[in-house]
Amino acid sequence: MSRMQRLLMNLFDGWFQLRHRFPKTLLDDMTTAIARGEREHRGEVCFAIEARLAPGVVLDGVDAERRARQVFAQLHVWDTQHNSGVLFYVLMAEHRVVIIADRGVAAVVTQGEWDAIRDHMLASFSRGEWRKGCLDGIAEAHALLLRHFPGNDADAPDELPDRPVIL
Repeated sequence: MSRMQRLLMNLFDGWFQLRHRFPKTLLDDMTTAIARGEREHRGEVCFAIEARLAPGVVLDGVDAERRARQVFAQLHVWDTQHNSGVLFYVLMAEHRVVIIADRGVAAVVTQGEWDAIRDHMLASFSRGEWRKGCLDGIAEAHALLLRHFPGNDADAPDELPDRPVIL
């Protein structure tokens, strides 16, 4: 996709649909799903949604992958006790989902497994099934984290926000 196409997408798409595709009820359900899953494993799941990128950011060449890495740092997903943070980043204007795992998770979960989750989410989104895509993606991430980071200390702190972050 050219920079000009990306610029147009970010100018005219995304924020118009944010509240329609991510209503409060969905955000509440996502919060519950993240919190419930984290009680079963030592991973931390963070979900960030951005309607669009600013024109200057697009013109500077920042794409969804690079922006996701910035958000990963900004939200301190890398700063968990077991290096087990996972970020779901949704850039609505460009119809992109990026999943980034911290080094502890990346050592045992392949990028292909995260890409499969991303692809399932994008397929649901393309059918207009935003709720299903988000909740299924969260559930699939929890299944991977449970397999590789089982158990959770009842006194373990919740290190990342369970509520999806709207950027």
